Amino acid sequence: MKLERRRSSIEIIADILRLGEAGKTEIMYSVNMSFFQLQKYLKYLLELGLIDKVTVGNPTITYRVTEKGVRLLHNIEAILKILEFTDDDSINDLLRLSTAGQREKEREKELEHVR
Repeated sequence: MKLERRRSSIEIIADILRLGEAGKTEIMYSVNMSFFQLQKYLKYLLELGLIDKVTVGNPTITYRVTEKGVRLLHNIEAILKILEFTDDDSINDLLRLSTAGQREKEREKELEHVR
């Protein structure tokens, strides 16, 4: 049974994480949200360590999913699949994002040395 409903915050977070790496405009249009909403979600995801802010030029900034973000996305996808709110295509996106995991591990090691 399919229910017609609005997206939850968890589904919005999953939509952002699925992008892998993107700038604000791409995220805003891909996830279908206002700039104000986007700012709120990006701040939250950065605070939790689910995405990183990456400077790719002056003044170009993108946001990249971390290993922690990939793990969360995997768990969200599993739950949504059980509830029949998504299809299998999103799981394939996880494979593409898995390379972010190595970068996150390196970052965590660097932070441990600073402490």
